[in-house]
Order: sequence, then C-alpha cells, then structure tokens
Amino acid sequence: MKIELGIDEIEKRLMEKERRMDLLLSRSREIIRECSNCIKAMHAGKIKEAKKHLSAAERLLATVKKYEKEFQTQMNHILQEYAEAKIVLSAVEHNRIPAFKEMEISEVPYLNGLLDAIGELKREMYEALRHNDRKKAEMFFGLMEGIYDEILPLRFSNAVLPDFRRKQDAARIQIEQARGELL
Repeated sequence: MKIELGIDEIEKRLMEKERRMDLLLSRSREIIRECSNCIKAMHAGKIKEAKKHLSAAERLLATVKKYEKEFQTQMNHILQEYAEAKIVLSAVEHNRIPAFKEMEISEVPYLNGLLDAIGELKREMYEALRHNDRKKAEMFFGLMEGIYDEILPLRFSNAVLPDFRRKQDAARIQIEQARGELL
C-alpha cells in the first residue's frame, strides 16, 4: 500500500531553504571579512580604506537582508559584526556612537555590536596614549564608559538577548583595565 504524505513537496522546500542558507553562509563570510578589514584599516589610521570596506559590507548585506526572519541566528551574527565596524568607524571619525535607529538593524545585533565595539575603542584609546594624545584617549574611554552605562540596566535571559551577559561582563573588565591605564 502506497501512501501519499507530500514528502516530495517537503524535500523541494527544504532543498530551496538549503540553497538560501548556502548563499547566506557564503555572503556572511564576505561581510564579516569586510567588517574585519574595516576595523583593521581604522586601527592603521586608514579611514578612507575603512570606509570602502564598510561600503562593501553594506552592499553585500543588502543582498541577504531578506533572510533576516528566516535565518535569524545567522543574520544576528552578521549584523553584529557590521554594527561593531560601523560603531567604531563613527567613534574614530566623528567621536560619537550611532543610536539604535540610525543603524537600521534589530536590537540583538546592535546591542552585541556595541559591546564588541568597547574592545576596539579600548585599542584606539591605547593607541592615542601611545601617541601622547591624552585628550583623544579620554574621549575613547568616555565613549566606552558611556556605552556600558547605557546598557547596564538591561537584564534579560539568554533566550531574549543571546550572549549579552557574557559580553557585558567582558566589557566591564575591559573598561576597568582601560581606566587603570588612563589613570
């Protein structure tokens, strides 16, 4: 006895989903690479090059944004890397942190990107100290501390804000280390 369960249709749907996932994974590597290169260029003082890498990441991101609801975990990681690069570039170039609405991404990657940016801002602070630019170092420290103070009241489970508490704890340690170096 042959029964019809619609498995052929399920297989077609899953194959199409797998195709979309493969595309997303391929693009995610490219986007993350561009964001990483953006941050490296910033640390090297090559702002024009950093902007080119961020623009390339934005172009690639536009091709996969449509998968945000379907592959939320993967997209959160990509958007978190993008947020970090954009936040650090704004801090280096304009001495400010872009607000949530300016970023046009969802809450989780924005918040995690903010926390990741603290480590990069610490590196910029150290670089400013190395060049005897105390004012600039204090500005970067102020941005780090400002981010941390703003997000400190947020208390949600890992199911709502994945990785947030761990990153928040790491950011606190980085800020205390930076404070020690600044003093």
